Amino acid sequence: MLEEYVVKQQELPIHLLKTEKYKTTNIALHLKTDLTKEKATHRALLSNVLKSATKNYPSRKDIRLYLDELYGATLATNVQKIGDWHILSFYLTVVNDQFIETSQLFKKSIAFLQEVLFEPYLDEEGFFSEKIIEEEKRLLKQRIDSIYDDKIRYANERLIQEMCKNDPFAIHPYGDKNMLFEVTKQSLQEEYHRMLQEDDIRLYIVGNHTKEEVQDAVASISISPRPKRERKIPSQRRREEKEVREVVEIDQIGQAKLSMGFCFPVYHADQNFYAAQVMNGLFGGFPHSKLFMNVREKESLAYYATSRYESAKGLLFVYAGIDASQYDKTTRIIKEQLEDMVQGKFTDQELAQTKMMLKNQLMEAYDSPRSIISMAYKGNVLGKERDLNTWMKGIESVTKDEVVYVAKLVTLDTCYVLRGEDA
Repeated sequence: MLEEYVVKQQELPIHLLKTEKYKTTNIALHLKTDLTKEKATHRALLSNVLKSATKNYPSRKDIRLYLDELYGATLATNVQKIGDWHILSFYLTVVNDQFIETSQLFKKSIAFLQEVLFEPYLDEEGFFSEKIIEEEKRLLKQRIDSIYDDKIRYANERLIQEMCKNDPFAIHPYGDKNMLFEVTKQSLQEEYHRMLQEDDIRLYIVGNHTKEEVQDAVASISISPRPKRERKIPSQRRREEKEVREVVEIDQIGQAKLSMGFCFPVYHADQNFYAAQVMNGLFGGFPHSKLFMNVREKESLAYYATSRYESAKGLLFVYAGIDASQYDKTTRIIKEQLEDMVQGKFTDQELAQTKMMLKNQLMEAYDSPRSIISMAYKGNVLGKERDLNTWMKGIESVTKDEVVYVAKLVTLDTCYVLRGEDA
C-alpha cells in the first residue's frame, strides 16, 4: 500500500511515496521546461555531461567507484517529452538503510544527487569539459541515428513530425542532430544556468522513509525562487484540412511501415480518460483487439497492427507493418474497425477482457518503483494525479455507451507510409 506525502522544502516540492514493498530506495529528480529544439538539444547533451563528472568525482571511473561504496547504487539520466514539455530526469537507486547498519545510505545518496546537479566538474575557465562535451556529442548523435536505423520507430516519429508541424510535440526529446554540433561549451553553460534558475524541479522518492528522514536528507539543498507561472495544458491538435493528409517516403526496406494519426480530443485530466483507455484497448491495444484480430489475423494484411493513445495531446496512433501493394486495402479495413467501434460492434465479453487487461497492466506497473514515479509525475504535469485504486475503479466503471461516445470523437488526420522503391 503506497502512501503519498508532499513535502515542501524551500522551493523544491518533494513527493514521498512511502512503501515497505521494496528493499531499495528509488529517487528521481525531474526538471521540466517548455519543449523547443534548442532546449531539447542542449538538455539531451546536458543529461549525460552532468552524470559523467562532478566536482569531487571528476571522471566516470570516480563516480562508478563511489557508487560501489554506496553498496552498488545506480545512477541514470533520461530525457523525455510529456505534451509540450521537455523533461530531464536523474534516477538514483540505493539499498534501503534498514538493511545496512549505520550506513546513512539515503542521506549520502541525496547528497550525491545534489552534487551531480549543482556541482558539476568545470574546467579552469568555469565551463564544462570540452573533452566530455565532444564525447557526449558523439554518443548522442549515435542515439539519434539509431532512430533512423529502427524503421518502425522512424516511421512513428515521422508521422508525429508530419501531423504536428509547427507544434512542440513534433520535436524529439533528443533535439536536432544538425543543431547538436552548433552547441558550444558557452551555450551549454548558459542553458545549464537557465535550467537551474527557471525549471520546475521536483523530487520523487519511493521507499520506506518518513517525512522527517526526507526533510533531514534534503535540508542542504537550496533552490532559488521559481518564476510564477500559470499551469497550462498542452496545445491541442485540431483538424483544419477537410481531406486526410497522405505522406509517402521511399527507403531501402522490404516491409512497408504504415503509421496513421488520429485526432482524439480526450485528455489525461478529462472525465472520459478511462473510456478512452478502454476504447484504445478494444481498437488496437491488445491481442484480442479489432486491429489484431481483423487486420492481422483474419485478413493477413499486416505483420503487426496496434494502436496507442497519447493522452497528453489527445491523439491516437495506429501502427502496422504491411505489404506496400496492400496500402489501400489495409487503410480501408483499419477505418472499418474504427467504424465498428462507433457502431458499438463489440461484445460485453470483449469489453470485460479489455478492462481486465488494462487493470493487469496497471498492477504490473505498480510493481516497478520507476513506473510508480513515472505515473505520479505524469499525472502532476498533466493536472490529474490518480492512485492505483482510483484508476482501477475508473476503468471498471466504463460502460459500452461511454466507449461508443469517445470512439465518435476520433477523426483521421494523417497517413504516413515508408516503403521500398520497388513497391
